[in-house]
Amino acid sequence: MNSRILPLLFTTFAAAAGSAALASTAFAQTDPRPVIRVSSGAEDIATLDPDRATSTNDVSVVAELFNGLVRFAPGSADPKSLEPDLAESWQSSSDSKVWTFHLRHGVKFQGDWGELTSADVVYSLKRAADPKRSSFAADFVEIDKIDAPDLYTVRVTLKYPDATFLGRVSNYHGGYIVSMKAAEKYGNQFGNHPIGTGPFTFGQHVTQQFLKLVANDQYFRGKPKLAGITYRMIPSDSDRELAFASGELDVIYGKREKRWVERERKRKGAHVDIFQPAEFRTLFLNRTIKPLDNILVRKAIAASINVDEIMHYVGADVAIKGCSSVPPGYLGEDCASGGYAYNVANARKLLTQAGYPNGITIKSIVSNISAQQPIMEIVQAQLAQAGIKLDMQIVDHSTYQAQSRKDLSGLVFYGAARYPSADIWLNEFYDSAASVNTPTAMSNFSHCSVADADIRAAHVEPDANKKLALWKSAQQKIHDDVCSVPLFGLLQVWVHSDKVQYGYDLKGSLNLAPIITEQTTMAAH
Repeated sequence: MNSRILPLLFTTFAAAAGSAALASTAFAQTDPRPVIRVSSGAEDIATLDPDRATSTNDVSVVAELFNGLVRFAPGSADPKSLEPDLAESWQSSSDSKVWTFHLRHGVKFQGDWGELTSADVVYSLKRAADPKRSSFAADFVEIDKIDAPDLYTVRVTLKYPDATFLGRVSNYHGGYIVSMKAAEKYGNQFGNHPIGTGPFTFGQHVTQQFLKLVANDQYFRGKPKLAGITYRMIPSDSDRELAFASGELDVIYGKREKRWVERERKRKGAHVDIFQPAEFRTLFLNRTIKPLDNILVRKAIAASINVDEIMHYVGADVAIKGCSSVPPGYLGEDCASGGYAYNVANARKLLTQAGYPNGITIKSIVSNISAQQPIMEIVQAQLAQAGIKLDMQIVDHSTYQAQSRKDLSGLVFYGAARYPSADIWLNEFYDSAASVNTPTAMSNFSHCSVADADIRAAHVEPDANKKLALWKSAQQKIHDDVCSVPLFGLLQVWVHSDKVQYGYDLKGSLNLAPIITEQTTMAAH
């Protein structure tokens, strides 16, 4: 097994004073229900505060602890599948500016934190919109006011119409509802004492080794069929696969590669899950770093990249080729501008025209994870054919994330999945206000600014057709300015034992992992 065993650094927290007492083993010895064992490949869990959980590994755990006002149906990442969660019903005004939610009665927070009321929802949404307390505040800037007419009714008034507002209060990113009393008590430490309404509650965390969640038998949808979940911290692909093969793990994050999938499909007792959303892989060109401030150089880079060759390596089973700066399948995606034609001879000609007949060198910070480094090695070889030397500095994933956001890379390879709308994607990755290394930074690694007017106008445009036209115009401008080179969407790949039954048909998960629900079952180990 994983030989990189570190000293035990116990950070075991009772979910709250007076909450259900948890033994150091986290699971009651007399509970006959099985415990499911999962490894996402994480080195550790950073936080379980739903308003601060930004990494894929943290987000997937948060989804077990909290609920939104509405939710994506289990196994779906389709916005059309949104259904009641903590809100049993809702209405919107004719102009989509006022949203009224009617809460379920009798929903209990985990432990002894009482019943969910409208005060908790008002508090949670204001917390999610507060940049001092939330990493998702930008998603809620459209909120004008939130009020509670009574204990079980919440009314949200927006500054401008938003027909997709339900997605912002779903079980994703800042849409989770927290216990106001617990969040106020623990403050910045709420991530170590998470209190929600989900089917599982926090149990025990041993740094860089495991995290245990325990069944919340008060869950409003019913008592979970599992005693709990153990998340093992096994970042090594080979160690994780060995643990699964030996029966020590029941569900693992896999490699998103054709050869790996084909091999695992032949493994006895294993089932490979490939599902939406695809994390859209994009190569961002940092226009603040010379010579990338020259559009001819950016065009040369785009002409040097053979996306079809990359797709062949990744495999059609797990990848979807991109055709625009907006990911495949997102509302508003427009392929009219198309990708960039692969033409090495033209790339060399463009470099000469730009004043670099002998080629150029570009630095890139690259993550060592299996979903990134091999792809960047292909890109490196392709660029070399055009006389572009890619100086790759391979680092661990957390270092890559930090350094990429400090403008230390000329080329930034980045993959992400978001709520499937061009609005959210363009605002985060292509609005100049979102440029990295700025006070309002999000994920604009290219410092693109050419489409600001269209992106911002679309954000507040009530007419659906006009909104689509503005998004189309934005994508054309981003393409023409070569802010980025869209590559492919990489689907999620996990493997589970045949003993596991999720309790739903897994076609998608916005949290990028199979969600364990109160209906999930498994045979005894």
